[in-house]
Amino acid sequence: MTRQRGFTLVELIIVMVLIGIIAGILALQIRPAMQSYLAIRQRANLTSQADTALRRIIADVRTAVPNSLRYTPDGQNQCIEFVPTRDGGRFRTAPDYEHASDPGNPLTLDAPKDTFDTLTGGLDDRYKDDYIFIGNVNGSDVYDTTKSWQIKSIVTAAKPTQGQNTVTLTTPATLPAGYEGGRFVVIPRGERAVTYTCSNAGLDSNGTGTGVGVIYRVTGYTPSKTPAATCPTGPAVLVAKVSDCSFLYRESQGATQQSGYLQLRLGLAEGGEAARLTMGAHVENTP
Repeated sequence: MTRQRGFTLVELIIVMVLIGIIAGILALQIRPAMQSYLAIRQRANLTSQADTALRRIIADVRTAVPNSLRYTPDGQNQCIEFVPTRDGGRFRTAPDYEHASDPGNPLTLDAPKDTFDTLTGGLDDRYKDDYIFIGNVNGSDVYDTTKSWQIKSIVTAAKPTQGQNTVTLTTPATLPAGYEGGRFVVIPRGERAVTYTCSNAGLDSNGTGTGVGVIYRVTGYTPSKTPAATCPTGPAVLVAKVSDCSFLYRESQGATQQSGYLQLRLGLAEGGEAARLTMGAHVENTP
């Protein structure tokens, strides 16, 4: 009869202890590398969120009606407001005297008109019910809803010499006194104004190192010539976990204030990791 040999209980215990020691040593070596990898990934994610949020704000501001940006601090909150545009172009400012039989439809200071020809800008029926705005010399003019006019229809100009399109408004338009720019912008009907509000920036109170602030993109409201006393909030969250933020806007010195500079700083934090970015943009204020 053949005798079979195996492991004794003592031998199994010794092997298990050795494997445990080796596993503990490996864990001590691998853990810092894993923690470092997770921290880097978390910071990269926060940086990406902050970068996306700041670029969205700047992209919106750069397409805003010139001279419409305004800044409001409100205790713990701060916000910037502007009027967005979706298109624009030039309008006819005088009759076409070389084609007396088809002089076109100019928009002049002589009298209010509800029809005018565009010389540039490819408008079509997509812009029906949007609003035409001209000027904004005083900055707050664009926030006066009586000074923008809803588009009733857009058709191709009757003659090539008249321009590209003929725009008909629901109510006659009146040019601002002294305005000679010949430009118009189209304000989307669903976004007569937009506010970005940074609300309650800071870290949580339980020591986890996570931001509790939020930046909201607020729209769909009727603008007012007077800035809101308190920064509005809404359901549309641009970015959360905000630990700190700063909106700084400065117009150039002088009577014309033809440009300005907007500087944005945004910090996000989560689980003790943080990312802070700063971006700036020049703002065109020439109507």
